[in-house]
Amino acid sequence: MWYYLVKLLVSALVIVAVSEIAKRNSGFAALVASLPLTSMLAIVWLRVEGAQVAQIAELSSQIFWLVLPSLLLFLLFPLLLRQGLAFWLSLGLASAATILCYFLMIPLLRRFGVSI
Repeated sequence: MWYYLVKLLVSALVIVAVSEIAKRNSGFAALVASLPLTSMLAIVWLRVEGAQVAQIAELSSQIFWLVLPSLLLFLLFPLLLRQGLAFWLSLGLASAATILCYFLMIPLLRRFGVSI
């Protein structure tokens, strides 16, 4: 039980830290947010829980390929905002486009032999 609380607390602290840093310095917050902290935490938690190296390597490889469609969100969202669309509409459209890219990317990766 304590282990799960520690995992939850550490993971939540990362998110809170980025949002607090953004209030003071958006560039530094962007740097911290762009770090693969979520991925690193997941990999560390897996290792602490006794996962095999092969399983961790597979997760890391899959994360690499799935980061690619997520980049669309960070391109499209600010573009929509700068075009004058409302925040929530921009976020929704950028998120929907990103989800669509995931649905397109996964079968494409499988076609090329990448297991997802």
